[in-house]
Amino acid sequence: MNSLHSTIPTTFSTGNSFRSINLNGNQLEGPLPRSLENCRNLEVLDLGSNKINGTFPYWLEGLLYLHVLVIRSNKFQGCIGKPKTKFPFPNLRILDISNNEFNGPLPIKYFKYLKAMTNVNDGKVALKYMGDEYYQDSLDVVMKGLYTKLVKIQTIFTTIDFSNNSFKGEMPKIIGRLKSLKGLNFSHNNLTGYIPSSFGNLHNLEWLDLSFNKLSGEIPRQLVDLPWLEVLKLSHNQLTGFIPSGKQFNTFDNDSYTENFGLCGFPLSKMCNNHEAKKPPPLVSQQKDNLEPENGFGWQAVSMGYGCGVLFGMLVGYLMFKVGKPKWIVRMVKLEEHIMLRRLKKNAQRHGGKK
Repeated sequence: MNSLHSTIPTTFSTGNSFRSINLNGNQLEGPLPRSLENCRNLEVLDLGSNKINGTFPYWLEGLLYLHVLVIRSNKFQGCIGKPKTKFPFPNLRILDISNNEFNGPLPIKYFKYLKAMTNVNDGKVALKYMGDEYYQDSLDVVMKGLYTKLVKIQTIFTTIDFSNNSFKGEMPKIIGRLKSLKGLNFSHNNLTGYIPSSFGNLHNLEWLDLSFNKLSGEIPRQLVDLPWLEVLKLSHNQLTGFIPSGKQFNTFDNDSYTENFGLCGFPLSKMCNNHEAKKPPPLVSQQKDNLEPENGFGWQAVSMGYGCGVLFGMLVGYLMFKVGKPKWIVRMVKLEEHIMLRRLKKNAQRHGGKK
């Protein structure tokens, strides 16, 4: 964090004792000197926020004690090829190459051999910090989407940041083996394909940022089982299907999924067809013109009256069957017969006594 400029000196001699080199936040330019590979005891190399150019420094992969490699925000470019050694970066725990001009596919071979990122149960480093009794390393990192100053770097802190480059192709499944990872950031690239279900094995992961790519397919259900996942960013992709629910996924808001027009389910307002309650059509509004007359008696009143009439008729029939004809019905029949006889007599008198 000064105003140092020009190039980095090339005079790192064989057998030097450098353990930490921090030139972050200056105006240094030009390529990295190959003589850095003479720093056989180097644990921390932080060259972020400069104007350094060139290709990926693969020749640093032979530094057996290198824990931190930060070349963020420079002018590096090109593809990251295959490793040149059998076991590259065996103790690397923090790898930040974000905000450069790297392109091509993600370096599968390097992910395969990052052994220090798989030793999640390594009790020897659980309570230690990088440094010694005279000097402890510090580092600026992007954690959970925010720049954070680590005054001390715990040796179990493990993160990969490849964001803001031009990487393309699919994300390798083998990343699921890096079970020590706390953070993984591949945002702002041109990555395609599915999110590997093997990411569900990253049980120490606290933030995952895959936003601003061209990822497709569904969100793996396995991610729900990540117990420490606090920040999830999948926005601005081409993901589809139902958003998994449960556990940490119930805490994420719309910002985690925006601009994925094929996604549906909570917390988005767009519901999935196979998870929607199928509501019946509103009969009153749809059938009002056909079934409701002008006098105000609609189909509801007709159906209620019809139902009541049927029940009343059944009840009367049942009573007549059980107790016989009631007396009031017999009297009504006799009265009707008497009235008819009187009418017949009057008619006969009018017609001269003829029957």
